[in-house]
Amino acid sequence: MFKFEILHQSKKSEARVGRVTTKHGSFLTPAFVAVGTNGVLKAVDHVSIAELALPLVFANTYHLMLHPGADTIEKAGGIHQFSGRTGPIITDSGGFQVFSLAYGSVANELKSKGKKKHGNSVLSITEEGVVFRSYRDGAKITLTPESSIEAQKKIGADIIIPFDELPPYHMDEPALQRSLNRTHRWEKRSLDAHLANPKHQAIYAVCHGGVNPDYRKESARYLSSLPFDGFGIGGSLGKNRQELAFVLENTIGHLRPEAPRHLLGIGDIPSITDSVPAGIDTFDSSYPTKAARHAVAFHPDEPVRLKSTKHRESFEPIEQGCPCFTCKHYTKAWLHHLFKAHEATAHSLTTIHNLSYMTRLMTHYQSLILSDQM
Repeated sequence: MFKFEILHQSKKSEARVGRVTTKHGSFLTPAFVAVGTNGVLKAVDHVSIAELALPLVFANTYHLMLHPGADTIEKAGGIHQFSGRTGPIITDSGGFQVFSLAYGSVANELKSKGKKKHGNSVLSITEEGVVFRSYRDGAKITLTPESSIEAQKKIGADIIIPFDELPPYHMDEPALQRSLNRTHRWEKRSLDAHLANPKHQAIYAVCHGGVNPDYRKESARYLSSLPFDGFGIGGSLGKNRQELAFVLENTIGHLRPEAPRHLLGIGDIPSITDSVPAGIDTFDSSYPTKAARHAVAFHPDEPVRLKSTKHRESFEPIEQGCPCFTCKHYTKAWLHHLFKAHEATAHSLTTIHNLSYMTRLMTHYQSLILSDQM
């Protein structure tokens, strides 16, 4: 059921327009992938944003395993039936939690220079897998490559991710090499578990190696030798856009060119703009929805900060000509009022606009690539 076609390769750069086809529909790339940790985007449900035609939504296996549980989702008919989303869904492996439960956010890890959080919930990392302590009830949970794939089979996403470890930016070279080797073994075990029961799902490998170019090449070449359907570029991607570009330069050229490439966890507009010409097909990030909840609306000129008093009497939409529900029905002044009044509707309406902006931006990039201008 899964297929990736390259429709056009730019003559100006490594950018390309492609089509991803899954059991639950197809979409064009490059594309932005919205993050719905618990199977839904924060502040909006799938039905209310159906007209946005979001190409792909990213859900978190670890959180869904804790609640409502993979078995419950399977009994409901899978994540699409359970959540009301008709379009394609991708799930991660739970491996990111190896990082986030131990170090917090990527930004926090960079600031703390690799110091683990006090009382972090990662109890042990072994060859078998990772033992966590549930943030919900404190119960011990063992996650292995096999159990991660089993959970993703029950959840029923169109694209799944093998179990991996996201090492911190500040990890020393010997430890990074050990982590990379173990991640490769985990990914091979994940692939084997998937191939034993494909269920019309695709599986993307995740290339690691930190900002070490030799490790990046090693990871890309090894994983390209295995029958993965696509490739994610993950792990530590650097502390700035220059290091991100360096990572991509030392990874993309060593991947099978006919397979889709997904950049994990990167969704700010400058990074996307830089990475599309490098040959990235899809991006995922919670940034647009998180920005919306902080009253920041996207605009071609500059972000609109809706809490600013200058918008108290701004009786025009966030973006003139934007076709989204929010811009067709409401003004910046109304949104300013809602945020100042602490009304949850403000989060929903601004999220709808930011998601519309991202989908239109990617459609614009597709047009530029097709005309060899990007």
